[in-house]
Amino acid sequence: MLKVGLTGGIGSGKSEVSRRLGARGAMVIDADKIAREVVEPGTGGLARVVSVFGPEVLREDGSLNREKLGSIVFADPEKLASLNAIVHPLVGARVAELQAQAASGTVVVYDVPLLAENNLAPMYDVVIVVDASGDVRLARLVGLRGMSEQDARARIAAQATREERLKVADIVVPNEGTLEDLEARVDEVWAELTARVAT
Repeated sequence: MLKVGLTGGIGSGKSEVSRRLGARGAMVIDADKIAREVVEPGTGGLARVVSVFGPEVLREDGSLNREKLGSIVFADPEKLASLNAIVHPLVGARVAELQAQAASGTVVVYDVPLLAENNLAPMYDVVIVVDASGDVRLARLVGLRGMSEQDARARIAAQATREERLKVADIVVPNEGTLEDLEARVDEVWAELTARVAT
């Protein structure tokens, strides 16, 4: 089994790379997706979030209002740390369950937004960083995701710098061009990963 850590700043296109690696046969473990699952209505994770941040982070249907919670935690490092202390152990436990299901010879891609921030690079055989400039990422967040520029800048600022991410990279996937450019680079990366599994 080859353990691949995939990361990139918000708006870099990491999820697009993750999807394309999955289409080529990688087992993708998406930390963000799991982080949403562990705070779904009825979970102990959601109960703990509400006990720390109050019922105002809930929607009328009882689900977590991620935008509201995000606007609280991304403006306050202590509150972000409190949220991470709740969610990260729950995510870690679920990731371990999924990892145990992987067959030998599998390329397992861990889609981990905060890999650099949490010094997780040593956990993986290979670290892939999807890279795009701050200006490109900002334009994507505002243009494609509909975030306000202020909110987008706060989220970018809450993450590792581009330089910090690139320092932990074994493989870099530049993503400022077309989807065709990205597809070609993902082909090269997949060939490299499958070669490593074979050795």
